[in-house]
Amino acid sequence: MGQKGSSGLFRAVSAFGVVGFVRFLEGYYIVLITKRRKMADIGGHAIYKIEDTNMIYIPNDSVRITHPDEARYLRVFQNVDLSSNFYFSYSYDLSHSLQYNLTVLRMPLEMLKSETTQTRQESFDIFEDEGLITQGGSGVFGICSEPYMKYVWNGELLDIIKNTVHRDWLLYIIHGFCGQSKLLIYGRPVYVTLIARRSSKFAGTRFLKRGANCEGDVANEVETEQILCDASVMSFTAGSYSSYVQVRGSVPLYWSQDISTMMPKPPITLDQADPFAHVAALHFDQMLQRFGSPIIILNLVKEREKRKHERILSEELVAAVTYLNQFLPPEHRIIYIPWDMAKYTKSKLCNVLDRLNVIAESVVKKTGFFVNRPDSYCSILRPDEKWNELGGCVISTGRLQTGVLRTNCVDCLDRTNTAQFMVGKCALAYQLYSLGLIDKPNLQFDTDAVRLFEELYEDHGDTLSLQYGGSQLVHRVKTYRKIAPWTQHSKDIMQTLSRYYSNAFSDADRQDSINLFLGVFHPTEGKPHLWELPTDFYLHHKNTMRLLPTRRSYTYWWTPEVIKHLPLPYDEVICAANLKKLIVKKFHKYEEEIDIHNEFFRPYELSSFDDTFCLAMTSSARDFMPKTFGIDPSPFTVRKPDETGKSVLGNKSNREEAVLQRKTAASAPPPPSEEAVSSSSEDDSGTDREEEGSVSQRSTPVKMTDTGDSAKVTENVVQPMKEVYGINLSDGLSEEDLSIYLRFVQLGQSQHKQDKSSQQFCSRCPDGVIKLTPISAFSQDNIYEVQPPQVDRKSTEIFQAHIQASQGIMQPLGKEDTSMYREYIRNRYL
Repeated sequence: MGQKGSSGLFRAVSAFGVVGFVRFLEGYYIVLITKRRKMADIGGHAIYKIEDTNMIYIPNDSVRITHPDEARYLRVFQNVDLSSNFYFSYSYDLSHSLQYNLTVLRMPLEMLKSETTQTRQESFDIFEDEGLITQGGSGVFGICSEPYMKYVWNGELLDIIKNTVHRDWLLYIIHGFCGQSKLLIYGRPVYVTLIARRSSKFAGTRFLKRGANCEGDVANEVETEQILCDASVMSFTAGSYSSYVQVRGSVPLYWSQDISTMMPKPPITLDQADPFAHVAALHFDQMLQRFGSPIIILNLVKEREKRKHERILSEELVAAVTYLNQFLPPEHRIIYIPWDMAKYTKSKLCNVLDRLNVIAESVVKKTGFFVNRPDSYCSILRPDEKWNELGGCVISTGRLQTGVLRTNCVDCLDRTNTAQFMVGKCALAYQLYSLGLIDKPNLQFDTDAVRLFEELYEDHGDTLSLQYGGSQLVHRVKTYRKIAPWTQHSKDIMQTLSRYYSNAFSDADRQDSINLFLGVFHPTEGKPHLWELPTDFYLHHKNTMRLLPTRRSYTYWWTPEVIKHLPLPYDEVICAANLKKLIVKKFHKYEEEIDIHNEFFRPYELSSFDDTFCLAMTSSARDFMPKTFGIDPSPFTVRKPDETGKSVLGNKSNREEAVLQRKTAASAPPPPSEEAVSSSSEDDSGTDREEEGSVSQRSTPVKMTDTGDSAKVTENVVQPMKEVYGINLSDGLSEEDLSIYLRFVQLGQSQHKQDKSSQQFCSRCPDGVIKLTPISAFSQDNIYEVQPPQVDRKSTEIFQAHIQASQGIMQPLGKEDTSMYREYIRNRYL
C-alpha cells in the first residue's frame, strides 16, 4: 500500500510472497514476487517458479537522503535474475529431501501432544464467537521444521524480520532446477519429479569459485533428488512415494585456476598445503550428518595425461581420502571410485554407458533408496536377486536411503551430468519395482520411460550448466552413446566460444551480484565498495579475517554425535537437538495451506483444461509414444531410435510454441556430435538460445500447406484405413472371419432364455456353429446386460434437490453448509 496525499491509501502492488528486505547505503527495499508459475506437485503441495519480482523502496521520498553509489548497488543486486530458476512452496519444505520431510511426519504421537500448547492468537477465528467452526474437533495439527539454510538463497534477506513477524510470512526460496513429467503406465499416472538444490555457500561462477573454503563448503555443490509418486493418490500418508538423492560438487581441496592468462584451459594450482585434509574433513563431516554412510566418491577426472593437469586433483583427493579413512570405523569408511571417463570415451572398444551402468548398480545397492511403503507381496512371490542385495535401512514403513553418491569432474557439468543420469536411471528402475509397476528392477534404453527421464536430466544439466558455466551442455547422453548427429559439430565450436567469452568477460560481474545478493558483502559507508575489491577471497574464507575457534582433532575429525547413529543420517534421528528444530502448529481444516483439494483443483476459479497443470505437463503417452497402430502402449517397450511421438513434428511454429509451453527454464539443444568429445574441452558447452532443439508437445500430426495460396488451408493428415484399424473395411470378409463372427453372435444369444423362435433360428444355423443353452438363472447378469444398481435414499434426495434447484426451488442451508461458506469467505477475502 502507498500514500497519496490526502486521498488516503491506494494499492501499489499485489504479490504472491515476500522474498526479503535489503539495504545498501540508503533505506530498505522490499522484494516481492509478482508473478509465479506452477512447476510441480508433490503430495498435493504446489511448487512454484518465480516469474517476476518487484523492488519497492520503503521510506517516503520526502525523507530520502540520496547517495551517489546507491543506484549502482541496486543495478548489481538486480543482476541476479530472480525470474531464472528460483523456486518456492507455501507448504512443502524444498530445502530438505522427501525422506526428511516424511520422516518428520512419523514422529511419535506422544511427542506431538506435549508441544501443542499454542497461544490464542495462533488459532484466531473471526467466527469463533458463534461457535460454528471451533466446535467439533476441526483443528488439524501439523509439524513445521526449520529449513536447511545451506540451500536457502534468501536467508540473509529474511534475517532482519525472522524474529519479528509470524513464521507464515517467511517464504524460503531455493535456486537450481525443478521439473516434473507424467509417466502413463496403461493409463495409470506416475509423476517423475527432478529437484536440484544449489548450495548458497561458496556460490559463484566457473573459474572464480573452485575447490572449497575454510568451512568445508565446495563450489558448484548441487543436491539432486528424483521423486517418484503414484499420482492416483496425492496424500503423503496414503500415497506411494519414493526418492533417491545424489550430490555433485567441486573437489574439496584448496585449488584454483588463473584466468588472467586468457587460456581456454588455465592451469590448475593448489593454493594451500593441507597435509591433514582439514577442509576435506569438514566437508565429509557435513555429508555424514545429512546423508549418513557410506559416502561414495565417483571421481571422473583424467588419470593419464601427457601434461599433468587434472591428475593433480586426483592425486591430492586420493591422499585426503586415504588419510581420513584410517580413523573411521571400517563399516563407515568413505568409498573412492576413480574412473577416467574421457579416456574410455575416446576408445572405440569400450562402451562408456555400460561401464557406468555397472558402477551405478553397485552404488544403488550400497546406498538404497527411500520408499514410504513396505515391500510388495509380489517381491516375495517372485524374488529378485538384485532386490535382495539392496542396501539402505529397512523399517516397518518402508526403506530409507543411507549414504549418498558424490560425483565430480573438474567443472562438475558434462561428465558429471551423464554419470548422474546413469545412476538415476538405475535407481528409477528400483523405485518402479518397489511400487509394483514393473516385474524386474531393470530399464532399457530407447523406451518411453527412459526417454522421458533422459529429457528431464538434460534440462537439469542445461540449467545447472548455465548457472555455473555460462552455457548449456555440450556432451550429452547421446554423445556418450555415440548416436549424436554429425551436424552438431559446427554448433559445438560456437558453444565453446560462447562459454569462453562468458568466463572471461561476464563472470566477474555475476560473481559480484551473487556476493551482494547472498549477503557475503555488506555495503558500509567509509569502506571500499564491492567493485573496488581486488578479490573476494577474504569474503569467503573467514579464517583470513579472524582466528577461528579451536581446531578439530587431526584424528577424530568427525562430530561425535554423528558417528554414533551411522549409517542413519544424524539430521533424521529423533533426539533433543533435532526436536528443537520442529514447531507444532494448529490449522483449521479449511485453511488454504493444508487444503489439498482446493489447492489442486481450484474450484473457486474459472479455469480450462488446457491450463490445468496435470494435463499440460510432459506426458510419455502424448510426447514419446509412437502414434502408429499396433504399438505396445507400455512405456517400458523398446522403440526404434526414430520411433517416437516427437519425431512427427518438426516445423518452426511448433518449436516456438513448445518453448512457451516447456516447464523447464532451459530447454535442451540438439545433442552434440561424436567428434566433439575429442575436439573440444570435456566440460565445454554452448549457447543460451532456447529455440534450437526444442520439440513440440502436441500429439496430433498436422500437415502445413503453402500459406501463399488462399485456396489451400491447413488440414489433418488422413491415414490409410488399414493403418488405423488394422483391416481394410472395403474388402469383403473371408469365410473364416464370417464363421467366427457368427459363432460370437450365437454365443451372446445363448446367454438368454431361449423360446421356440430362437430355437428354430438355431436349427437353421450353419454347420460348425456352437449351440449353447443358458446355465445362468439371472437373465440380466452377463457380458451384455447387468441389473440396474440400487440407489440409496440419501443419493435420491440429493438428486431430487438438484432437480428442484434447476427449477428455482432452493433447499434451506444446513449448519455445515453455512460454516463451509463462512470458512470460504474468511480464507478468500479476509
